[in-house]
Amino acid sequence: MDQKWIRSSVRDFQLYYNPRIEGDPLRMDTNTNPLGENPAGKAALRECLDMDLGQYPNTYGDRLRAELGGLYGLDQENFVVGNGSDEVLDIICKTFMEPGGKVVIAYPSYSLHGWFSKVNGGGVDEVDLLPGFQLDVESMLAADGDIIILCTPNNPTSNLFRQEDVLELVGRSERPVVVDEAYGEFAGESLLPLVERYPNLIVTRTFSKAYALSGMRVGYSAANREVTLAMQKVRIPYSLDKVSEHVAIRALQDQDFVRRSVAIVHKERAHLETGLKKLGMVPYPSDANFILFKCPVSSSDLVKRLAARGVLIRDFGSRRLLEDCARTTIGSREQNDLLLERMAEVLRECH
Repeated sequence: MDQKWIRSSVRDFQLYYNPRIEGDPLRMDTNTNPLGENPAGKAALRECLDMDLGQYPNTYGDRLRAELGGLYGLDQENFVVGNGSDEVLDIICKTFMEPGGKVVIAYPSYSLHGWFSKVNGGGVDEVDLLPGFQLDVESMLAADGDIIILCTPNNPTSNLFRQEDVLELVGRSERPVVVDEAYGEFAGESLLPLVERYPNLIVTRTFSKAYALSGMRVGYSAANREVTLAMQKVRIPYSLDKVSEHVAIRALQDQDFVRRSVAIVHKERAHLETGLKKLGMVPYPSDANFILFKCPVSSSDLVKRLAARGVLIRDFGSRRLLEDCARTTIGSREQNDLLLERMAEVLRECH
């Protein structure tokens, strides 16, 4: 194939993380829910057997938007729903970024934030986080871009940004500020209730983590009605299918599952941090359902050797500011203990 056929702005793209899976490994690499699949969602799937799939879903997912409005005390017109929060982030770039424009993102953070800009023909202005992985508010305000995107708790560093810093950034910015709260339920704080107060604030969330519906791909954003209307005009009609919408609604109605998920993460976080320290790892403070830690050996070597033992975690050691760092999901007690046991075996090999 002639490389000239490919749009110049995407020729250097690489495939997203897609590990080769053999057997039934312990997946500690995807930040999913330690309780496993959502039982309300599973029951809802059975209800879908009688659903008329010969008809299109609702154009904009109005039933789910209404449920979200009820949960958060907002109107359904404050919400956009999509095929994962990743689709919503893509909609944001399509709506608010000029052709050839840029997004301003924190570094290190979620890699797809910059990818959405590039795939839509734009660029990226990265602003390094300050020590402690906190926002450099002044530098982000000074950076050149049509949109600011940040993730709190931040992935992969696992910490919350100081809320006063985020609100200062939103309050002083004259462009949309997107706050990606994919792990917000585990942090216990959110800017979502403030979307009517700040006209430039867009908060995105997902059903993949606390709701344990990664396989259904459902996400949403909250913003003021004018911003939401602009996004709805750009969103692909019918992008959220009937089944996913129904399952998400049932999961949303079972808040006890979310509370139990958050509780087990809070309990196991301390246990896992202690275990990592005993092995010579240096875990960073976490407000999410995962932990970033610095390895006493090559992070690449550690991750590869763990994978050979049937345990997958993510290696970030090749990224600037994250040298020899890896990230693990916070799992159940059994999962965490197995991870620590396998890590101990690898470290004995390395020494």
